[in-house]
Amino acid sequence: METARPLLELALRWLLALAMTGVGILHFTDPRPFARIVPPFLPQPLALVYISGAFEILGGVGLVVPIALTQRIAAYGLVALFIAVFPANVYMAMAQIPLGNKQMPVWALWARLPLQGVLIAWAWWLGKTGG
Repeated sequence: METARPLLELALRWLLALAMTGVGILHFTDPRPFARIVPPFLPQPLALVYISGAFEILGGVGLVVPIALTQRIAAYGLVALFIAVFPANVYMAMAQIPLGNKQMPVWALWARLPLQGVLIAWAWWLGKTGG
């Protein structure tokens, strides 16, 4: 069983890395859906989308760079990013903004919110295991 843990950690590291890098790229290729969920009290929605997209890509790539310190910094950076974008997810649920062009049931918009906690825990764990 001890040999399964490094394999699981590697798989979860790559899964999060690919997911974050892919979503980060979407921030540049189709930023409109992301800009729509930036809460109105925040300035420059498009700039914030590009900034968060860049950090998602950096975090995703950093998770798999074969340097332990880089992996830890990337993991904890993603924790900070997940916390920073949480208000956008709350605003999305409160304003019932669809995800892209797909209308979602209101309950699904609210159900997405606990996923942030899962992502935070996941990145935190990778930061602890980094290297």
